[in-house]
Amino acid sequence: MDDIYMLADTVILSRIGNRLRATRLKQNITQQSLSEAANVSLSSIKKMEKGEIRSFDSLLRVLRILGKLDILQPLMEEEQLSPSEYYDLVHSSQATMRQRAAGKINHVKKEESEW
Repeated sequence: MDDIYMLADTVILSRIGNRLRATRLKQNITQQSLSEAANVSLSSIKKMEKGEIRSFDSLLRVLRILGKLDILQPLMEEEQLSPSEYYDLVHSSQATMRQRAAGKINHVKKEESEW
Protein backbone atom coordinates (compact mmCIF):
# COMPACT_ATOMS: atom_id res chain seq x y z
CA MET A 1 0.00 0.00 0.00
CA ASP A 2 1.29 3.43 -0.90
CA ASP A 3 1.76 6.09 1.74
CA ILE A 4 -1.41 8.16 1.29
CA TYR A 5 0.44 11.35 2.21
CA MET A 6 2.77 10.88 -0.74
CA LEU A 7 -0.09 10.57 -3.26
CA ALA A 8 -1.44 13.49 -5.25
CA ASP A 9 -5.02 14.53 -4.54
CA THR A 10 -6.08 13.46 -8.03
CA VAL A 11 -4.69 9.97 -7.44
CA ILE A 12 -6.54 9.66 -4.13
CA LEU A 13 -9.80 10.84 -5.71
CA SER A 14 -9.33 8.44 -8.62
CA ARG A 15 -8.83 5.52 -6.25
CA ILE A 16 -11.91 6.48 -4.25
CA GLY A 17 -13.92 6.69 -7.48
CA ASN A 18 -12.70 3.25 -8.55
CA ARG A 19 -13.64 1.86 -5.15
CA LEU A 20 -17.12 3.39 -5.36
CA ARG A 21 -17.61 1.84 -8.81
CA ALA A 22 -16.36 -1.58 -7.69
CA THR A 23 -18.63 -1.52 -4.63
CA ARG A 24 -21.63 -0.52 -6.73
CA LEU A 25 -20.97 -3.27 -9.26
CA LYS A 26 -20.39 -5.87 -6.53
CA GLN A 27 -23.81 -5.01 -5.13
CA ASN A 28 -25.30 -5.22 -8.65
CA ILE A 29 -26.58 -1.62 -8.53
CA THR A 30 -26.84 0.48 -11.67
CA GLN A 31 -25.61 4.06 -11.76
CA GLN A 32 -29.19 5.17 -12.40
CA SER A 33 -30.64 3.35 -9.40
CA LEU A 34 -27.79 4.58 -7.18
CA SER A 35 -28.42 8.15 -8.27
CA GLU A 36 -32.12 7.83 -7.51
CA ALA A 37 -31.59 6.16 -4.13
CA ALA A 38 -28.94 8.68 -3.08
CA ASN A 39 -30.86 11.65 -4.53
CA VAL A 40 -27.80 12.60 -6.57
CA SER A 41 -27.79 13.28 -10.30
CA LEU A 42 -26.68 10.54 -12.66
CA SER A 43 -23.94 12.79 -14.02
CA SER A 44 -22.62 13.27 -10.47
CA ILE A 45 -22.42 9.50 -9.98
CA LYS A 46 -20.52 9.14 -13.25
CA LYS A 47 -18.13 11.93 -12.26
CA MET A 48 -17.57 10.45 -8.79
CA GLU A 49 -16.63 7.12 -10.29
CA LYS A 50 -14.09 8.92 -12.48
CA GLY A 51 -12.58 10.54 -9.39
CA GLU A 52 -14.23 13.92 -9.84
CA ILE A 53 -15.72 14.22 -6.36
CA ARG A 54 -16.81 17.81 -5.90
CA SER A 55 -19.49 17.55 -3.22
CA PHE A 56 -18.90 15.97 0.17
CA ASP A 57 -22.67 15.93 0.71
CA SER A 58 -23.18 13.82 -2.42
CA LEU A 59 -20.34 11.51 -1.41
CA LEU A 60 -21.99 10.98 1.99
CA ARG A 61 -25.29 10.10 0.34
CA VAL A 62 -23.63 7.59 -2.00
CA LEU A 63 -21.61 6.01 0.81
CA ARG A 64 -24.79 5.66 2.87
CA ILE A 65 -26.64 3.85 0.07
CA LEU A 66 -23.64 1.58 -0.62
CA GLY A 67 -23.39 0.72 3.08
CA LYS A 68 -19.89 2.18 3.36
CA LEU A 69 -20.55 5.15 5.62
CA ASP A 70 -18.70 3.36 8.41
CA ILE A 71 -15.35 4.25 6.79
CA LEU A 72 -15.87 7.73 8.24
CA GLN A 73 -16.34 6.40 11.78
CA PRO A 74 -12.82 7.41 12.96
CA LEU A 75 -13.66 11.02 12.09
CA MET A 76 -16.78 10.88 14.23
CA GLU A 77 -15.14 9.59 17.40
CA GLU A 78 -14.19 12.11 20.04
CA GLU A 79 -10.60 12.06 21.10
CA GLN A 80 -10.17 11.05 24.73
CA LEU A 81 -7.87 13.14 26.90
CA SER A 82 -5.53 11.46 29.31
CA PRO A 83 -5.80 12.58 32.95
CA SER A 84 -2.60 14.61 32.66
CA GLU A 85 -3.81 16.28 29.43
CA TYR A 86 -7.11 17.13 31.13
CA TYR A 87 -5.25 18.58 34.14
CA ASP A 88 -3.05 20.70 31.87
CA LEU A 89 -6.08 21.91 29.91
CA VAL A 90 -8.01 22.92 33.03
CA HIS A 91 -5.07 24.67 34.68
CA SER A 92 -3.95 26.48 31.56
CA SER A 93 -7.42 28.02 31.18
CA GLN A 94 -7.43 29.11 34.83
CA ALA A 95 -4.02 30.70 34.52
CA THR A 96 -5.17 32.92 31.68
CA MET A 97 -8.28 34.21 33.43
CA ARG A 98 -8.33 37.98 33.79
CA GLN A 99 -7.82 39.46 37.20
CA ARG A 100 -9.84 42.34 38.48
CA ALA A 101 -7.93 45.55 39.02
CA ALA A 102 -6.93 46.04 42.62
CA GLY A 103 -6.65 49.30 44.45
CA LYS A 104 -8.25 52.67 44.12
CA ILE A 105 -8.51 54.53 40.92
CA ASN A 106 -6.90 57.97 41.08
CA HIS A 107 -9.38 60.60 40.14
CA VAL A 108 -7.95 63.72 38.66
CA LYS A 109 -9.66 66.79 39.97
CA LYS A 110 -10.94 68.94 37.20
CA GLU A 111 -10.89 72.65 37.62
CA GLU A 112 -14.29 74.16 37.58
CA SER A 113 -15.07 76.13 34.54
CA GLU A 114 -15.91 79.82 34.87
CA TRP A 115 -18.66 79.59 32.35
